[in-house]
Amino acid sequence: MEPKLILGSSSPRRQELLKQVHIPFTIRKPEADESQITEQNPEKKVAHLAQFKSRHINLLDSNEVILSADTVVSFQNKIFEKPKSKDEAYHMISLLSGSIHDVYSGFTIRTNTEEKTFVERTEVEFWPLDKQDIQWYISTDDPYDKAGAYGIQSIGAMFVKQIKGDYYNVVGLPISRVVKELTKFGIKSEYN
Repeated sequence: MEPKLILGSSSPRRQELLKQVHIPFTIRKPEADESQITEQNPEKKVAHLAQFKSRHINLLDSNEVILSADTVVSFQNKIFEKPKSKDEAYHMISLLSGSIHDVYSGFTIRTNTEEKTFVERTEVEFWPLDKQDIQWYISTDDPYDKAGAYGIQSIGAMFVKQIKGDYYNVVGLPISRVVKELTKFGIKSEYN
C-alpha cells in the first residue's frame, strides 16, 4: 500500500506549504497539553514539542506517516511563543526591533516502526521600529497566532531587514528539508 501522510497540525501555514509542493495529506490534530514541555533551550524545546505532538496522534494504518511540527522564536536565548495580550506582543516586537533573533522549527516524522526528529534554525534581523509602527501592528490581528508576535508571510514582513537561512522555516515549516526527509518514508509530491 502507498504511504499516506497525516499532518499533525492545525496550522494553516503548514497546510499551505504542503499544498504548495503538492504533497497530499490528511489533518489529524494532536490532543496534547503542550504546557507539559517546560524545556527552556529553544532548539531542544521544538524537538521535544514535535515529538510530543507526534506521540499524541494515533496511527490508524501501517501505511500512515505522521508529520508534526513546532516553531519558536528565540531572542537572547529567551523563547517567544504566541503572545497572550497586546502588552505581551508590544514587549516582544520592541525587543526584536533593530536586533537579530533566531527562529527554530522542529519536525517529527513517525511511522509504526520509525521516528525521526529534525530541527532547522533561521536568523532574522529586524529594522529598528518606532513606537507608532509597533502600536499600529499590535492593533491588527496578525501577531496573536504566531510565535514571536509576527508573521514574516504577512504584515510582519515589513519589519524584516534580512534573514539567514530558510525563509519557510520562519513561516513554520522548513519545507524543502521536510520534502527531502518525507521522500525517505515514501511520501512524495504529486509531481514526483
